[in-house]
Amino acid sequence: MTLDRFYPIFDHSDWLHRMLPLGVKLVQLRIKDQPDAVVREQVKISRDLCRAHGAVLVVNDHWQIAIEAGCDWIHLGQEDLDDADLKAIRSAGLKLGVSTHDDDELERVLAMHPDYVALGPVYPTILKKMKWEQQGLPRVTEWKTRLGEIPLVGIGGMSVERAPGVLQAGADIVSAVTDITLNTDPEARVRAWIEATR
Repeated sequence: MTLDRFYPIFDHSDWLHRMLPLGVKLVQLRIKDQPDAVVREQVKISRDLCRAHGAVLVVNDHWQIAIEAGCDWIHLGQEDLDDADLKAIRSAGLKLGVSTHDDDELERVLAMHPDYVALGPVYPTILKKMKWEQQGLPRVTEWKTRLGEIPLVGIGGMSVERAPGVLQAGADIVSAVTDITLNTDPEARVRAWIEATR
């Protein structure tokens, strides 16, 4: 299955209610610092919304809840990988996306046979404080060469205007967070994203 080239990340199912009808086909639900009961409910709502709209849902971090809810994809950051039971994740049939920021991390995740690899931040990001400098487009090209058939996601400081260059540099997918959620007209921004990546 080929993943869509536009990959927005949202922290609540309300965003999916708004954006899936516009044609979003790949979306990540990333919920931080909430009780399991809240996460569980959000994952179920998001799962059902994605199924209704023929979209792929990727659950960030909460792999046990993703297994419980019968989801298809999980995304794990480097710290999450330390605690995750990869055998249980694979046994449940979940596909795995992982974050990488440097060579050591890439080598580590390649041994796990991930279903996609995210590289970031390609550009400076305001989303979270990171110890990594921006990676830049040459790194995107290098990573793609090393990944071969594995899809590469470019993330970090992404905008509609930057997306074509990141895709040309070798990324298969471009992921955005604040470019949509902080926009004064998120729906219009998502439409622009879809136009820029299809």
